[in-house]
Amino acid sequence: MKSICLLFNVHQPVRLRRMRFYDIGNSDYYYDDYHNETEAKRLADSCYLRANDLIYQLIQKYPNRFKVAFSISGTAIDLFKRYTPEVLTSFQKLAATGCVEFVAQPYAHSYASVMDGGEFIRQVAKHADELESSFGKRPTVFANTKLIYTDEVGRMVAGMGYKAALINSYSVDQKNPNCVFQSSDRGPLSLLPANTAMSDDIARWFTGPQACGVPLIASDFVAGLKALPAGDGNVNLILDYENFGGRKNKNNGIFDFLKRLPSLIFKSTDFKFLMPSEVVESHQPVSELKVPETIRLDGAKTDLSAWLGNDLQREAVEILYALTAMVNQTDDADLKKDWAYLQTSDHFSFMCTRMLSEYPDRCSCGSFDSPFDAFVNYMNILSDFNIRLQHVLTTNGKRRKQLHDNRIA
Repeated sequence: MKSICLLFNVHQPVRLRRMRFYDIGNSDYYYDDYHNETEAKRLADSCYLRANDLIYQLIQKYPNRFKVAFSISGTAIDLFKRYTPEVLTSFQKLAATGCVEFVAQPYAHSYASVMDGGEFIRQVAKHADELESSFGKRPTVFANTKLIYTDEVGRMVAGMGYKAALINSYSVDQKNPNCVFQSSDRGPLSLLPANTAMSDDIARWFTGPQACGVPLIASDFVAGLKALPAGDGNVNLILDYENFGGRKNKNNGIFDFLKRLPSLIFKSTDFKFLMPSEVVESHQPVSELKVPETIRLDGAKTDLSAWLGNDLQREAVEILYALTAMVNQTDDADLKKDWAYLQTSDHFSFMCTRMLSEYPDRCSCGSFDSPFDAFVNYMNILSDFNIRLQHVLTTNGKRRKQLHDNRIA
């Protein structure tokens, strides 16, 4: 069987407010509500609602034939609930069709998998609980933040009971990415590499410099599928959902591309649309895959420099995760929530200086003026968080001692 697995990444960070040095210790609310609400509503109108409606129409037009998957971060779901509940409802409508699968990831879209294994496992478990609560089914497939994968990550994911993980095509090195592999421990974890080249054909054409020219035609893309070698059994296309109206001009032709794609595939190829769990059931692994080194989304081995590569990023993330043990000692719900949100990958991306020098047109510091500005703001918030954490632990310690003394008396 030849199959296509179409997965969309849906992520929005809970953006941080401006915190000056003199605010440290005087304010325990860290979020830019105006920016969060404005961006959530913009994306709801330009991307999520329109794209979800189109996918629902395609599922109705091709029942049990057109299928997709979503990797939605916990922070995005939190923002849907707060600002755009109609978006969450539209995803729930898709879930009810039975032709949409939701895959697990770290709740806060964090880099915990390479920083703290225990925190990583906790975040993935929390995200799975949220998916089950929101969409009625517990996930069985995993996709890490930026598709980061190593053998160690695979062991943790398999240990949590997942049967498959989506990974980057560069993880397979010289092997064919259009196949299913199994993890190096020969355990139950199947590995589904993204076809990065074909995914980029869609994403970059409609959102990059090429978008100013002739748009990608669905028939040309399908011709590329037909040209794949006969032994290629499964093609995983992984796209940021914001490509559909959220970036650049929403009328750039990408919605028409998606609308026409299923019909052309069904008419002129042997490919079938499958959800990730169905890929695992339909395709046997062709070989074991060993990935001892970190692979990130753009394929650079042992290189996380876009997020953790400069002194600013390393200092921020090291101080953040140095607090892990203390955070685990408290049950304070607000602290736990802030702790998760502070781990979101975007905060460290805003501190990236490499992209600023190499790709200034693609670099984003969010609402901050520079990577250094983003770093200073983040560290001010982290300092305030540490003060709150120390206060809660000290207060709880005194309370426990008092209870102990009372029991002795």
